[in-house]
Amino acid sequence: MDNLCITTLVEDTTLDGDFLAEHGISFWIEYGDKRILFDTGQSDILIRNAKTLGIDLAEVDAIVISHGHYDHTGGLSYILDIAPKANVYLHPEAIETKFSQKTSSINSIGIPYLAKRAVQKHQVVWTATPAQIYPGIIVTGQISRTNNFEDVGGGFFLDENCMIPDELLDDQALFIESAEGLVVVLGCAHSGVVNTLDYISNLINRNHIHAVIGGMHLLNASEERIERTITTFQKYDVQRIGLAHCTGASAVRRFSDIFQKQCFSCSASTRIKFETSHGYTSVKTK
Repeated sequence: MDNLCITTLVEDTTLDGDFLAEHGISFWIEYGDKRILFDTGQSDILIRNAKTLGIDLAEVDAIVISHGHYDHTGGLSYILDIAPKANVYLHPEAIETKFSQKTSSINSIGIPYLAKRAVQKHQVVWTATPAQIYPGIIVTGQISRTNNFEDVGGGFFLDENCMIPDELLDDQALFIESAEGLVVVLGCAHSGVVNTLDYISNLINRNHIHAVIGGMHLLNASEERIERTITTFQKYDVQRIGLAHCTGASAVRRFSDIFQKQCFSCSASTRIKFETSHGYTSVKTK
């Protein structure tokens, strides 16, 4: 089975002054001879950090977008200029207008104009349902919402008057067969982390997940929701937990307390390798 390496190109934090940080997420995934970009951050920072890491983004074979928020799609126009032949995988509703409301503030948070225009001119694979990108690499498409304790994680709407709630049906994840087990990559998990893991488990009849990496949008989650999420990680015997982006300080602390050896931060430039004989390694690299 092919080895797997996942590098964080964009994240809210960086532990190395040579790399830039911004609110958003982007992962560079190397799987055998395939190169996949999962999300793009909100600007051209992914281009600059990739160059510092010695990553040639022109080699990307496929681009997967987890959902249609600006901090995951803003870099699309830049990457498509560099890699015009890469297929883009996204849910049809990812290109719809999106807004958020916090107290009296209303903000447009959907895919930026330049990114949307770039997508409309590009080859797109619409993923309302699961799609195999390559053997061993599958995007979930729309994720079933089956429990009563997870929500989308905030005040999200489809209209500027904030009258039509956005259920974020475009939220999707990526899962990959590594030599050490199943690896799940999240953008924000607006469908709910538990819903996402249960959906993947049911989809492929798997009761063990080796690693979960990415944003979990537990910023506003209740203690009960965080505890039930932790119980689900224990149920699936998750061995590696990469906390990133919108997971939230309270959830990070609780996960780190419970999963002391399994947890790590996905700050910009973090590289995670899953190898056949040597197991798991995580290092900072330039």
